[in-house]
Amino acid sequence: MSHGQTKLVLVVACALIDADGRILLAQRPEGKSMAGLWEFPGGKIETGEKPETTLIRELNEELGIRVKEDCLAPFAFASHGYDAFHLLMPLYLCRRWEGIVVAREGQKLAWARTNELANYAMPPADVPLIAQLRDLL
Repeated sequence: MSHGQTKLVLVVACALIDADGRILLAQRPEGKSMAGLWEFPGGKIETGEKPETTLIRELNEELGIRVKEDCLAPFAFASHGYDAFHLLMPLYLCRRWEGIVVAREGQKLAWARTNELANYAMPPADVPLIAQLRDLL
């Protein structure tokens, strides 16, 4: 990388919304960066992958659910500069999926109402999304 350039990391996340209007949060496991913080499920976009494809794959791997692309609605995005990289993260909403949400990677899960999201310690990039979810849902 030449001087003055920042590595851009593309990650995609999903606010799964259940029938009661609660949003699913997953806790980052020990050994990962920002371990213990709560986040929206998702993951890093692989080379050549569409954000929706990444989410469908990650939600199945992490939570054991099947999501159709037309059930993913683009909602907002986070743009946040960390010390080592700049994160760009589209956030999708999803209200319909097949299967039961289970923690397949040993992570803790929590269903939270929008007015409870601020009670969960989240990565800095996720924090601005809380107000948008609270105000618009």
